[in-house]
Amino acid sequence: MKKKKGIASKIYIALVFIFMYMPIAVLIFYSFNEGKTTVWKGFSMKWYIELFKDDNIMNALGNTLIIAVLASVFATILGTAGAVGISNFKGKKRLIIQNVSNIPIISPDIVMGVSLMLLFTTLGVIFNFEMGFVTVLISHICFCVPFVVLNVMPRIKKIDRSVYDAALDLGCNQWQAFYKVVIHEIMPGIFSGLLMSFTYSLDDFIITYFTRGAKFQNLSIEIYSMTHRRISPKINALSALLFLAILIIMIIINIRNRREERSKLQRA
Repeated sequence: MKKKKGIASKIYIALVFIFMYMPIAVLIFYSFNEGKTTVWKGFSMKWYIELFKDDNIMNALGNTLIIAVLASVFATILGTAGAVGISNFKGKKRLIIQNVSNIPIISPDIVMGVSLMLLFTTLGVIFNFEMGFVTVLISHICFCVPFVVLNVMPRIKKIDRSVYDAALDLGCNQWQAFYKVVIHEIMPGIFSGLLMSFTYSLDDFIITYFTRGAKFQNLSIEIYSMTHRRISPKINALSALLFLAILIIMIIINIRNRREERSKLQRA
């Protein structure tokens, strides 16, 4: 009976993974197609070569990566500081502030996109500036911060306060104790928040669409503009490379986490 349940669970998991990753597998498969359509015309690296020759896509990709890196770094700093600040409150105050910080996660992207657009339009009239790189960056930081708070808060709750007090008793000042004890303990949460912020910023379309202005172009906007004509197979190649990069990052993170767990067990 147990064997049957084990086989059934394995089949179920396999079907779930096939359902999730089959579209990506098809996309990667057709990125090596010689032809432009879904009719297979032979294996070729043509679209990968054409991808790196396309200045519009490369510029859009560069803008996307710059925004994602900057937004994730600033959001991680602000979100970590916010999580530490929230943890200093107690009772209902902490619950209220934490729930307020989660509102941007729950609210639809279009609400945040339109509200930010109205804010930047009003400020643009007052201070005479146009929407572009800076407004997109600020927008991405705004919606990434709550995800960092969400990842860091559980780690803060697990910290043993006595370790922090012991660091102070042993000669550390408050900053040294915070850096060596608190930051060290919540680093996995900070790293998770950084990665989540990076992926959400990389993937965002709606908020960027409303806050980019007329001149700024990122990858999602570039792909959207292609839908009015026809999506080039070069996008298949680009998507395959992005998926491969994310997969490599996730493998490295998993290997790193396993090594840390083994070292902790050996110390214990």
